[in-house]
This record gives sequence, C-alpha cells and structure tokens, in this order.
Amino acid sequence: MRLLSREDLKQKGIHFSASHLWRLMNAGKFPRRIKIGEKNCWLENEIDDFIKDRIAARDLESAA
Repeated sequence: MRLLSREDLKQKGIHFSASHLWRLMNAGKFPRRIKIGEKNCWLENEIDDFIKDRIAARDLESAA
C-alpha cells in the first residue's frame, strides 16, 4: 500500500485545487483522503481506480 501526497496526485495528472478536491470527495466523486498529522494522503490504488473509471467513462461516451 502506497500513500500519495498532493504532489503525487499532480504527477498522476490530477491538478485539482484543494477546494475542488474537497468538493469532489464530499460528493463521493473522488477517493477520500487520509489525514496523517497535518498532511493529507490518498491510497494509490484508489486513485488508480479513479483514473481507470474516468477512462472507462470516456470510452463509453465515445462509443455512443
């Protein structure tokens, strides 16, 4: 299990602002963070699943 920081999210192509991430998490549209001390982290496998879901949604849209 690997934890990702905000910088790691950016390296994976997720350049959302902190407030946008918060809104998406509260809406259940983005994996919830894990707070460790003062740092926010995300589980890498959950972020990878989020990206795969976005790819699948894109592919469904283009197939329609």
